Amino acid sequence: MINRRWLPLNALRAFDAVGQHLSFTAGAQALHVSQSALSRHVIGLEDLLGKPLFERRPQKLVLTEAGAALLPVVRKSFDRLEQALNTIRDSNRNVRTLRIHMPPSLLHQMGLPLLRAFRREFPDILIDVSSSHVTGLPAQDLDMAVVYDRQNVDDKVSDLLWSVRVTPVCSPELAKRHEGKSLEQFLTDNELLHVKLESEPRGMLWASYMRQSGVVSDTDRGLAFDTALSAVSYAISGEGVALADVELFAAELADGRLVAPFASTLADGYGYYLKFHPEDLADPVVALFRTWIINRFSDPAKTQPINPAS
Repeated sequence: MINRRWLPLNALRAFDAVGQHLSFTAGAQALHVSQSALSRHVIGLEDLLGKPLFERRPQKLVLTEAGAALLPVVRKSFDRLEQALNTIRDSNRNVRTLRIHMPPSLLHQMGLPLLRAFRREFPDILIDVSSSHVTGLPAQDLDMAVVYDRQNVDDKVSDLLWSVRVTPVCSPELAKRHEGKSLEQFLTDNELLHVKLESEPRGMLWASYMRQSGVVSDTDRGLAFDTALSAVSYAISGEGVALADVELFAAELADGRLVAPFASTLADGYGYYLKFHPEDLADPVVALFRTWIINRFSDPAKTQPINPAS
């Protein structure tokens, strides 16, 4: 059995470097060692485990199943060691950096005021924020991520912050021009604004909504945007109908910049989840932020979206 007395730290560091770059040459350059030395360390680790960690294809390396399982654990462990050593070395500043990811629309609408509030309460915790258009977990190393996704089972701790409920929204002027029409006629007569989801057809969200509502209309027409914020902003400008989360865009609906011509809302199967690695429950900063943000989302008054008019 491998135990901590015999952990091959140099070999693990070599594997981490090669795994990050999927290249022995780039890994050797990152560690400032020779490629042959790096290769020997990785081969030694593979011999120890009795399994290959990389599939050596022409022109590129690919992680094997064993390599893909080991790499995030190694990277996270080195990250934690680095953070702890730097905290001890810099004992005059008790600073911890928390790396958080949020989808762009959520970050703008709710995330920014939430992060400001957290920083006011806990100024000694620095925050690095990243944002991307992915559905589900992003690829980069993070402490925590708020993700937009369907409910699924994986090896992460997953806390549901809220379930998305959607309704067609548009500008007040457009709604007035089509007043009195049925939902089906209203959607048929207007341009649909889509939000692109990774690996999904452009009209998937509208198709799901229309199916639940008993509406028949072409869902492939219209404009497609990377973010819900862009789609809703285009609708506010006066053209098109977006399918919007009524919680995420509550401020725009409340102040009349955006209207929902039809009162009903539908669950689209998606939600916003807080996700992180189970081993990070022992990290007091991760545990603190988790408790804090869950409490915030349990009180709607504390998660009001940004209102530029206020």
